[in-house]
Amino acid sequence: MLVVNGVTKRFADQIILQGVKFTLNRGDRVGLIGPNGCGKTTLLRIIAGLELPDGGSITLSPPDLHIGYLPQGLQVSEGTTINDLLNPQRRELTRVEAELAHISDQIAFTGGKAAPALVEAYDQTLDRLRTLSVQVGDGHTESVLATLGMQDLELSTPVDELSGGQKTRLSLAKVLLGGSQLLLLDEPTNHLDIQMLEWLEDWLAGFDGGVLVVSHDRALLDRTVSRILDLDQETHSLREYAGNYRAYLEQYLIEREKQMAGYRDQVYDIRRMRQDVARTKEQARRVERGTIDSSQRRYAMKVARKAKSREKKLARFMASDKRVEKPHQSWRMKLKFSTPQHLGADVLVVENLSIGYPDHEPLLCGVNLHLRAGSRVALTGANGAGKTTLLRTFAGHLEPIAGRVHLGPSVCLGYMAQEQELLDSERSALEMIREVAPLGETEARNLLHFFLLSGDDPLRPASSLSYGERARLMLAVLVAQGSNFLLLDEPINHLDIPSRTRFEAALAQFEGTVLAVVHDRYFIECFATELWVVEGQGVTVER
Repeated sequence: MLVVNGVTKRFADQIILQGVKFTLNRGDRVGLIGPNGCGKTTLLRIIAGLELPDGGSITLSPPDLHIGYLPQGLQVSEGTTINDLLNPQRRELTRVEAELAHISDQIAFTGGKAAPALVEAYDQTLDRLRTLSVQVGDGHTESVLATLGMQDLELSTPVDELSGGQKTRLSLAKVLLGGSQLLLLDEPTNHLDIQMLEWLEDWLAGFDGGVLVVSHDRALLDRTVSRILDLDQETHSLREYAGNYRAYLEQYLIEREKQMAGYRDQVYDIRRMRQDVARTKEQARRVERGTIDSSQRRYAMKVARKAKSREKKLARFMASDKRVEKPHQSWRMKLKFSTPQHLGADVLVVENLSIGYPDHEPLLCGVNLHLRAGSRVALTGANGAGKTTLLRTFAGHLEPIAGRVHLGPSVCLGYMAQEQELLDSERSALEMIREVAPLGETEARNLLHFFLLSGDDPLRPASSLSYGERARLMLAVLVAQGSNFLLLDEPINHLDIPSRTRFEAALAQFEGTVLAVVHDRYFIECFATELWVVEGQGVTVER
């Protein structure tokens, strides 16, 4: 179905892709992963025919294979409606109807003596009209929109009036309705809640074509793909792994451990060889200095030649391809969230709580919750259900409509909003940490190192940090100011897999209580001791 052979791509002097090759057959489900900026989107665009490679080839079988490409951003011409985007057949239907009417007029004008070519054109146009009528009238469009939570939108709504999340879901609907044989999906899970993610997984499971998906949703990669293509940011090439994301991670970590063990052995061998050369040279010098006997001096020269030979052998080894390179620092690390101690102290008690906004119906009513010290809770539910409003109420940013929220007497609350607005973009991480905690520079740097901010990172203004680095900095600031209860609103929503892994590793350092709004099921499985689900107008607790 698809053969990618030796694809190379450069932007100016920068190599993006180098000798990329793989195949994809009908029924394959393949995940493409790698850090942001490593070339995943560029590769998809080359396969889709939207960009040309500088070298290599893309072969489709059959050559007219219908590709459905889901980009990260939806671009449409002004005035395009939802109906225009999802059902180009409707516009075609109107055109074919007009064409059929024109042919009918021509036949009527001939008085029933129409040329055979005119009759044949009429029959073909009529068949085309029947096919389009079935496609337009099957109701599948409305079904897909309803599943994606967009059933309340009129088909005549201009696409430009939609939110970013609605545009993402509309793009997904367009691809799924397109009758494609090969799907190229670039971050299809953005703005989808868990229910919609599960629907997408079921849909992909029933799709009989091939799928190449770029996603930071590790649960989706676990449940849908059978191969992982890892695009390396250092070599700009692909490495293929059999199995889903978890299988890939296990294979990668085993390979890394073997490489590290080989590197340590090599370091030991090189040190031993150097010591041997130095010892042999010193032995030759001692003999030569300590005697005038010609036979002893000849022996010293023999020892010196032996040392020189060993030195050349070491130099050849150091220059050879057989050397084991030291594994570079990797984002791929196993998650080990330490099991928190359940100390029994009440951190949060919620009684008969109703929340919402003035002059509107309450979003949630009669909520009763109890959170104890050391708990790690994932708060989830459909988009718009009230999760952010609930967190803002807990944080004291919104007054309850009814009921009460009680925090324990020793609780120091830290709140991370989605937009990270509490960070001063012009100040450095080091300055912000030292402002909220009485720490020296070395102590502050050590704290930031725990949150994977090292080297020059602590000295850079926050505006120059990546979204993932800012998320970890926000977490470090909350911890430094003494927070022992964290409210985190979508802390990893916009992060790629490497950034999510690093954030999770940083969060693992925190020993307090955490309540996080999150849709990442992989994160939930590794992190949560409880699951709070917002549904209807209430919250249910699952342990």
